[in-house]
Amino acid sequence: MTTQGVNTLFPRSAFVGFDHLFDELDRVARNANDQYPPHNIVKVDESRYLIELAVAGFSREELDIIVKDRSLRVVGKHENRGRDYIHRGISTKRFEKNFRLSEYVQVNGADLTDGILAIELEVVVPEEMRPRTIEINSRGVTHDNTNTLNGESETHLLTEDGD
Repeated sequence: MTTQGVNTLFPRSAFVGFDHLFDELDRVARNANDQYPPHNIVKVDESRYLIELAVAGFSREELDIIVKDRSLRVVGKHENRGRDYIHRGISTKRFEKNFRLSEYVQVNGADLTDGILAIELEVVVPEEMRPRTIEINSRGVTHDNTNTLNGESETHLLTEDGD
């Protein structure tokens, strides 16, 4: 979907305070056709993910992984090794690949093996944000359907002057 398509379906004028969301959608739409380097996103289990990038021809020293403001950026800068190519089918062009991370996603590490850069991600939800079970009557709280306070009937009468 193009940026124009996003704005047509969801006009900015109809949403107040969602600028960051529209900016993110615009960024995604602009980079939708950027397929270099090819990559996989693998769901390992309910809380762990793996991003795999095909970076054949790049050494560890030519790759940078930066995490900032919930964004993961992988940059590849190939250094010319002075080779005289007759045919060059393995691309080593400079690239920058960006991934937007969810609020609780942490980058745990990375590994480069056989031309595949694997970046380990994990969703770590803080304890206070995790679902919890509340025991019924755990504090001796009781409830009845009458409008009483301390055993006395509660009556609210309003006069014309509000007293």
